[in-house]
Amino acid sequence: QVQLVESGGGLVQAGGSLRISCAVSRGPFSNYAMGWFRQAPGNEREFVVGISGSGVRTNYADFVKGRFTISRDNAKNTVYLQMNSLKPEDTAVYYCAARFGVIATVAGSYDYWGQGTQVTVPS
Repeated sequence: QVQLVESGGGLVQAGGSLRISCAVSRGPFSNYAMGWFRQAPGNEREFVVGISGSGVRTNYADFVKGRFTISRDNAKNTVYLQMNSLKPEDTAVYYCAARFGVIATVAGSYDYWGQGTQVTVPS
C-alpha cells in the first residue's frame, strides 16, 4: 500500500508564501509522476501542477503560473509545492497524488492520494 502524507499547510496573509510537502511511503518514487490538486468548498477538485518522475517536466495550471513552483527530491521520496504571492482564491484543501507514467491533469488518472492539507488565505 502506497501512502502519501501532506504537510505544511496553514494560514497565510495575502501576498505571503507557503511551502507544502508530500512524502510517499513506497517507491521507486522516480516511477511516479506527481500532481498537486486543490479543492475549495463547493468546488470540484482541480489540477494545480504536475511533475514527471525525473523532475524534468512540469505542467502548471494557468492560474498558478509564475506564483507556484513544484519540485521533488527523489532521494527523500518527497514532492514540494512552493506557493508565493498567495491570494484569497488560493484557499483550499491541497492534495498530492501519484500515478505511474506521465503527468496527467485529470484527477481520475491518479492512483494514489494523500489526505490533504488546508491552505487558508484570508481576504
